[in-house]
Amino acid sequence: MRKMIAGTILAVGLAGFAGAAEAKGCIKGAVVGGIAGHAVGHTFAGAAAGCALGRHQANKRQRDRDTAVQPAPAR
Repeated sequence: MRKMIAGTILAVGLAGFAGAAEAKGCIKGAVVGGIAGHAVGHTFAGAAAGCALGRHQANKRQRDRDTAVQPAPAR
């Protein structure tokens, strides 16, 4: 339990140094991955994998928003 709390504090602390655009999706993924990893004894590996997956999903959603067809402005 102490390792999980320390990992969470570390992740939140490091998130303060990252820009908002770079951390998008990483924090939520790291928390979920850390909890899942803690269940099997690999808290930090789960947090790292969760961060990578969360960042990937955030990038994918952003690409989808950027390529969505914008309606033409009314005249």
